[in-house]
Amino acid sequence: MEAWRGLYLIMLVMVMGRGEGNLVQNFYSSSCPNVETIVKQAVSTKFSQTFTTIPATLRLFFHDCFVEGCDASIMIASPNGDAEKDAPDNLSLAGDGFDTVIKAKQAVEAACPGKVSCADILAIAARDVVDLAGGPSFSIELGRRDGLISQASRVAGNLPEPSFDLNQLNSIFAKNNLSQFDMIALSGAHTVGFSHCSRFANRLYSFSPSSPIDPSLDQNYAQQLMQACPQNVDPRIAINMDPVTPQTFDNVYYQNLVAGKGLFTSDEALFTDAASQPTVNDFAKNPSDFNGAFITAMRKLGRVGVKSGNQGEIRKDCTAFNS
Repeated sequence: MEAWRGLYLIMLVMVMGRGEGNLVQNFYSSSCPNVETIVKQAVSTKFSQTFTTIPATLRLFFHDCFVEGCDASIMIASPNGDAEKDAPDNLSLAGDGFDTVIKAKQAVEAACPGKVSCADILAIAARDVVDLAGGPSFSIELGRRDGLISQASRVAGNLPEPSFDLNQLNSIFAKNNLSQFDMIALSGAHTVGFSHCSRFANRLYSFSPSSPIDPSLDQNYAQQLMQACPQNVDPRIAINMDPVTPQTFDNVYYQNLVAGKGLFTSDEALFTDAASQPTVNDFAKNPSDFNGAFITAMRKLGRVGVKSGNQGEIRKDCTAFNS
Protein backbone atom coordinates (compact mmCIF):
# COMPACT_ATOMS: atom_id res chain seq x y z
CA MET A 1 0.00 0.00 0.00
CA GLU A 2 2.81 2.41 0.95
CA ALA A 3 4.54 1.68 -2.37
CA TRP A 4 1.36 2.52 -4.28
CA ARG A 5 0.95 5.72 -2.28
CA GLY A 6 4.52 6.72 -3.09
CA LEU A 7 4.01 5.98 -6.78
CA TYR A 8 0.77 7.99 -6.75
CA LEU A 9 2.56 10.98 -5.20
CA ILE A 10 5.33 10.80 -7.81
CA MET A 11 2.72 10.70 -10.61
CA LEU A 12 0.83 13.61 -9.02
CA VAL A 13 4.00 15.71 -8.89
CA MET A 14 4.74 14.85 -12.53
CA VAL A 15 1.25 15.91 -13.61
CA MET A 16 1.36 19.12 -11.55
CA GLY A 17 4.71 20.02 -13.11
CA ARG A 18 3.06 20.16 -16.49
CA GLY A 19 0.84 22.94 -17.74
CA GLU A 20 -2.54 22.38 -19.34
CA GLY A 21 -2.48 20.63 -22.70
CA ASN A 22 0.78 18.90 -21.69
CA LEU A 23 2.85 22.09 -21.68
CA VAL A 24 6.34 21.79 -20.19
CA GLN A 25 9.22 24.25 -19.91
CA ASN A 26 11.75 22.08 -21.76
CA PHE A 27 9.42 20.77 -24.48
CA TYR A 28 11.96 21.30 -27.29
CA SER A 29 15.07 20.15 -25.37
CA SER A 30 15.78 17.42 -27.93
CA SER A 31 13.93 18.56 -31.07
CA CYS A 32 15.05 22.23 -31.09
CA PRO A 33 17.18 22.97 -28.01
CA ASN A 34 18.11 26.54 -29.05
CA VAL A 35 14.59 27.68 -29.97
CA GLU A 36 14.33 30.31 -27.22
CA THR A 37 17.73 31.80 -28.11
CA ILE A 38 16.79 31.91 -31.81
CA VAL A 39 13.46 33.63 -31.10
CA LYS A 40 15.06 36.12 -28.67
CA GLN A 41 17.58 37.12 -31.36
CA ALA A 42 14.84 37.67 -33.95
CA VAL A 43 12.72 39.66 -31.49
CA SER A 44 15.72 41.77 -30.43
CA THR A 45 16.53 42.56 -34.08
CA LYS A 46 12.94 43.62 -34.71
CA PHE A 47 12.91 45.70 -31.50
CA SER A 48 16.07 47.52 -32.65
CA GLN A 49 14.09 48.62 -35.73
CA THR A 50 10.95 49.83 -33.92
CA PHE A 51 9.71 50.08 -30.32
CA THR A 52 6.21 49.15 -31.56
CA THR A 53 7.49 45.55 -31.55
CA ILE A 54 6.93 45.52 -27.77
CA PRO A 55 3.24 46.47 -27.43
CA ALA A 56 2.31 44.91 -30.78
CA THR A 57 3.63 41.46 -29.87
CA LEU A 58 2.15 41.49 -26.36
CA ARG A 59 -1.28 42.51 -27.67
CA LEU A 60 -1.11 39.91 -30.45
CA PHE A 61 -0.54 37.16 -27.86
CA PHE A 62 -3.44 38.37 -25.72
CA HIS A 63 -5.85 38.61 -28.67
CA ASP A 64 -4.75 35.18 -29.91
CA CYS A 65 -5.30 33.45 -26.56
CA PHE A 66 -8.74 34.97 -25.93
CA VAL A 67 -10.15 33.65 -29.23
CA GLU A 68 -9.82 29.87 -29.83
CA GLY A 69 -7.03 29.72 -27.21
CA CYS A 70 -3.26 30.24 -27.59
CA ASP A 71 -3.00 28.55 -30.99
CA ALA A 72 -1.73 31.23 -33.42
CA SER A 73 -5.17 31.37 -35.08
CA ILE A 74 -4.66 35.17 -35.13
CA MET A 75 -1.76 34.72 -37.59
CA ILE A 76 -3.78 33.16 -40.42
CA ALA A 77 -4.22 35.35 -43.52
CA SER A 78 -7.30 34.69 -45.64
CA PRO A 79 -7.64 35.79 -49.28
CA ASN A 80 -11.34 36.35 -48.51
CA GLY A 81 -10.70 38.68 -45.57
CA ASP A 82 -12.63 36.43 -43.18
CA ALA A 83 -9.89 35.13 -40.87
CA GLU A 84 -9.65 35.96 -37.16
CA LYS A 85 -7.28 38.88 -37.78
CA ASP A 86 -9.90 40.46 -40.10
CA ALA A 87 -12.51 40.87 -37.34
CA PRO A 88 -13.24 44.52 -36.42
CA ASP A 89 -11.73 44.05 -32.92
CA ASN A 90 -8.45 42.89 -34.49
CA LEU A 91 -8.01 45.44 -37.29
CA SER A 92 -6.03 47.72 -34.95
CA LEU A 93 -3.41 45.04 -34.21
CA ALA A 94 -0.12 46.55 -35.38
CA GLY A 95 1.63 44.82 -38.27
CA ASP A 96 4.91 44.82 -36.33
CA GLY A 97 3.55 42.12 -34.02
CA PHE A 98 2.73 39.81 -36.92
CA ASP A 99 6.10 40.56 -38.53
CA THR A 100 7.94 39.70 -35.30
CA VAL A 101 6.40 36.22 -35.23
CA ILE A 102 6.93 35.64 -38.96
CA LYS A 103 10.61 36.64 -38.75
CA ALA A 104 11.14 34.48 -35.65
CA LYS A 105 9.43 31.50 -37.31
CA GLN A 106 11.68 31.84 -40.39
CA ALA A 107 14.76 31.80 -38.15
CA VAL A 108 13.51 28.78 -36.19
CA GLU A 109 12.58 26.87 -39.38
CA ALA A 110 16.11 27.39 -40.71
CA ALA A 111 17.50 25.61 -37.63
CA CYS A 112 14.71 23.11 -36.78
CA PRO A 113 12.32 22.64 -39.73
CA GLY A 114 8.82 21.48 -38.84
CA LYS A 115 9.40 21.21 -35.10
CA VAL A 116 8.21 24.39 -33.38
CA SER A 117 4.67 25.74 -33.53
CA CYS A 118 3.82 29.35 -34.34
CA ALA A 119 1.76 29.36 -31.13
CA ASP A 120 4.87 28.65 -29.08
CA ILE A 121 6.93 31.19 -31.02
CA LEU A 122 4.31 33.86 -30.26
CA ALA A 123 4.34 32.86 -26.57
CA ILE A 124 8.15 33.07 -26.42
CA ALA A 125 8.17 36.40 -28.26
CA ALA A 126 5.54 37.87 -25.89
CA ARG A 127 7.72 36.87 -22.93
CA ASP A 128 10.83 38.33 -24.59
CA VAL A 129 9.37 41.76 -25.35
CA VAL A 130 8.52 42.25 -21.66
CA ASP A 131 12.17 41.63 -20.79
CA LEU A 132 13.41 43.89 -23.60
CA ALA A 133 11.24 46.76 -22.31
CA GLY A 134 12.74 46.50 -18.82
CA GLY A 135 10.15 44.19 -17.29
CA PRO A 136 10.69 40.87 -15.52
CA SER A 137 12.31 37.91 -17.26
CA PHE A 138 10.68 34.53 -16.67
CA SER A 139 10.47 30.97 -17.95
CA ILE A 140 7.42 29.76 -19.87
CA GLU A 141 5.80 26.44 -20.72
CA LEU A 142 5.87 25.17 -24.29
CA GLY A 143 4.25 22.43 -26.37
CA ARG A 144 1.29 24.21 -28.00
CA ARG A 145 0.13 23.16 -31.44
CA ASP A 146 -1.20 25.54 -34.08
CA GLY A 147 -4.98 25.72 -34.42
CA LEU A 148 -6.99 24.60 -37.41
CA ILE A 149 -9.73 27.27 -37.20
CA SER A 150 -9.42 31.02 -37.82
CA GLN A 151 -12.68 32.84 -38.47
CA ALA A 152 -13.54 36.53 -38.08
CA SER A 153 -17.09 35.58 -37.08
CA ARG A 154 -15.84 33.87 -33.90
CA VAL A 155 -14.16 36.95 -32.38
CA ALA A 156 -17.04 39.22 -31.31
CA GLY A 157 -17.78 39.09 -27.59
CA ASN A 158 -14.51 37.38 -26.67
CA LEU A 159 -12.26 40.44 -26.18
CA PRO A 160 -12.54 43.16 -23.53
CA GLU A 161 -13.76 46.56 -24.69
CA PRO A 162 -12.30 49.92 -23.54
CA SER A 163 -15.72 50.83 -22.14
CA PHE A 164 -15.96 47.81 -19.81
CA ASP A 165 -16.54 48.13 -16.08
CA LEU A 166 -15.00 45.78 -13.49
CA ASN A 167 -17.82 43.21 -13.63
CA GLN A 168 -17.61 42.99 -17.43
CA LEU A 169 -13.83 42.64 -17.29
CA ASN A 170 -14.03 39.92 -14.64
CA SER A 171 -16.63 38.03 -16.62
CA ILE A 172 -14.64 37.89 -19.86
CA PHE A 173 -11.39 36.96 -18.06
CA ALA A 174 -13.15 34.29 -15.98
CA LYS A 175 -14.17 32.56 -19.23
CA ASN A 176 -10.43 31.99 -19.70
CA ASN A 177 -9.75 30.76 -16.14
CA LEU A 178 -8.22 34.11 -15.17
CA SER A 179 -9.10 35.77 -11.86
CA GLN A 180 -9.69 39.45 -11.08
CA PHE A 181 -6.13 39.54 -9.69
CA ASP A 182 -4.79 38.08 -12.98
CA MET A 183 -6.84 40.59 -14.98
CA ILE A 184 -5.49 43.57 -13.04
CA ALA A 185 -1.93 42.27 -13.48
CA LEU A 186 -2.33 41.66 -17.23
CA SER A 187 -3.83 45.15 -17.63
CA GLY A 188 -0.39 46.39 -16.57
CA ALA A 189 0.80 45.58 -20.10
CA HIS A 190 -0.85 48.91 -20.98
CA THR A 191 2.28 50.49 -19.48
CA VAL A 192 3.84 50.07 -22.94
CA GLY A 193 0.61 50.29 -24.96
CA PHE A 194 -0.82 52.85 -27.32
CA SER A 195 -4.33 53.55 -28.55
CA HIS A 196 -6.12 55.35 -31.34
CA CYS A 197 -8.14 58.38 -30.27
CA SER A 198 -11.50 56.84 -31.21
CA ARG A 199 -11.15 54.26 -28.42
CA PHE A 200 -11.47 56.88 -25.66
CA ALA A 201 -12.88 60.02 -27.36
CA ASN A 202 -16.20 59.58 -25.54
CA ARG A 203 -14.39 60.33 -22.25
CA LEU A 204 -13.33 63.72 -23.63
CA TYR A 205 -16.30 64.96 -25.66
CA SER A 206 -19.50 63.05 -24.92
CA PHE A 207 -19.28 61.36 -21.53
CA SER A 208 -22.68 62.54 -20.28
CA PRO A 209 -25.14 65.41 -20.94
CA SER A 210 -24.03 67.17 -17.75
CA SER A 211 -20.31 66.46 -18.10
CA PRO A 212 -18.74 66.07 -21.58
CA ILE A 213 -15.44 65.13 -19.88
CA ASP A 214 -15.35 62.00 -17.71
CA PRO A 215 -15.05 63.38 -14.14
CA SER A 216 -12.78 60.46 -13.13
CA LEU A 217 -10.12 61.80 -15.55
CA ASP A 218 -7.49 64.12 -14.10
CA GLN A 219 -8.44 67.49 -15.63
CA ASN A 220 -4.91 68.41 -16.77
CA TYR A 221 -4.54 64.97 -18.37
CA ALA A 222 -7.90 65.45 -20.10
CA GLN A 223 -6.69 68.74 -21.58
CA GLN A 224 -3.49 67.05 -22.84
CA LEU A 225 -5.56 64.31 -24.47
CA MET A 226 -7.86 66.86 -26.13
CA GLN A 227 -4.84 68.63 -27.62
CA ALA A 228 -3.48 65.32 -28.95
CA CYS A 229 -6.92 64.09 -30.03
CA PRO A 230 -9.08 66.98 -31.24
CA GLN A 231 -12.50 66.06 -32.55
CA ASN A 232 -12.37 64.66 -36.11
CA VAL A 233 -8.66 63.86 -35.67
CA ASP A 234 -6.87 61.64 -38.21
CA PRO A 235 -7.96 58.11 -37.19
CA ARG A 236 -4.38 56.87 -37.54
CA ILE A 237 -3.13 59.09 -34.68
CA ALA A 238 -2.14 56.98 -31.66
CA ILE A 239 -1.54 58.03 -28.04
CA ASN A 240 0.68 56.39 -25.40
CA MET A 241 -1.38 54.66 -22.71
CA ASP A 242 1.25 55.51 -20.08
CA PRO A 243 2.03 59.24 -20.43
CA VAL A 244 4.92 59.07 -17.92
CA THR A 245 7.19 56.13 -18.95
CA PRO A 246 5.64 54.94 -22.23
CA GLN A 247 8.62 52.87 -23.35
CA THR A 248 9.39 51.10 -20.08
CA PHE A 249 7.60 48.04 -18.73
CA ASP A 250 7.03 49.11 -15.12
CA ASN A 251 4.34 49.70 -12.50
CA VAL A 252 3.80 53.37 -13.41
CA TYR A 253 0.56 52.36 -15.17
CA TYR A 254 -0.95 51.75 -11.71
CA GLN A 255 0.42 55.01 -10.33
CA ASN A 256 -1.30 56.71 -13.27
CA LEU A 257 -4.63 55.04 -12.36
CA VAL A 258 -4.34 56.37 -8.79
CA ALA A 259 -3.73 59.84 -10.29
CA GLY A 260 -6.78 59.69 -12.58
CA LYS A 261 -4.67 59.11 -15.68
CA GLY A 262 -6.05 55.81 -16.93
CA LEU A 263 -6.70 56.17 -20.67
CA PHE A 264 -9.64 53.79 -21.08
CA THR A 265 -12.75 53.59 -18.93
CA SER A 266 -11.71 49.96 -18.39
CA ASP A 267 -8.32 51.14 -17.05
CA GLU A 268 -9.66 53.74 -14.63
CA ALA A 269 -12.42 51.36 -13.44
CA LEU A 270 -9.69 49.24 -11.83
CA PHE A 271 -9.03 52.12 -9.42
CA THR A 272 -12.50 53.66 -9.04
CA ASP A 273 -14.14 50.32 -8.16
CA ALA A 274 -13.66 49.54 -4.46
CA ALA A 275 -13.35 45.80 -5.21
CA SER A 276 -10.17 46.23 -7.28
CA GLN A 277 -8.70 49.42 -5.81
CA PRO A 278 -6.57 47.69 -3.11
CA THR A 279 -4.75 45.63 -5.76
CA VAL A 280 -4.10 48.74 -7.87
CA ASN A 281 -2.75 50.55 -4.80
CA ASP A 282 -0.48 47.59 -4.00
CA PHE A 283 0.91 47.35 -7.55
CA ALA A 284 1.40 51.15 -7.65
CA LYS A 285 3.56 51.01 -4.50
CA ASN A 286 5.29 47.65 -4.93
CA PRO A 287 6.81 46.85 -8.34
CA SER A 288 7.88 43.39 -7.14
CA ASP A 289 4.26 42.52 -6.30
CA PHE A 290 3.19 43.59 -9.78
CA ASN A 291 6.03 41.70 -11.50
CA GLY A 292 5.25 38.49 -9.62
CA ALA A 293 1.53 38.75 -10.37
CA PHE A 294 2.20 39.54 -14.03
CA ILE A 295 4.47 36.48 -14.46
CA THR A 296 1.87 34.18 -12.89
CA ALA A 297 -0.93 35.69 -15.01
CA MET A 298 1.10 35.39 -18.23
CA ARG A 299 1.74 31.70 -17.54
CA LYS A 300 -1.98 31.15 -16.88
CA LEU A 301 -2.89 33.10 -20.03
CA GLY A 302 -0.49 30.90 -22.02
CA ARG A 303 -2.45 27.77 -21.01
CA VAL A 304 -5.79 28.99 -22.38
CA GLY A 305 -7.34 26.65 -24.95
CA VAL A 306 -4.06 24.91 -25.76
CA LYS A 307 -4.21 22.35 -28.60
CA SER A 308 -2.38 19.04 -28.47
CA GLY A 309 -2.11 15.99 -30.71
CA ASN A 310 -4.45 15.99 -33.70
CA GLN A 311 -6.31 19.06 -32.36
CA GLY A 312 -3.60 21.09 -34.09
CA GLU A 313 -0.53 21.04 -36.31
CA ILE A 314 2.95 22.55 -36.63
CA ARG A 315 2.49 25.12 -39.39
CA LYS A 316 5.27 25.55 -41.91
CA ASP A 317 4.13 29.13 -42.53
CA CYS A 318 2.42 30.93 -39.64
CA THR A 319 0.03 32.72 -41.98
CA ALA A 320 -1.39 29.59 -43.65
CA PHE A 321 -2.75 26.19 -42.62
CA ASN A 322 -0.60 23.29 -43.85
CA SER A 323 -3.39 21.90 -46.01
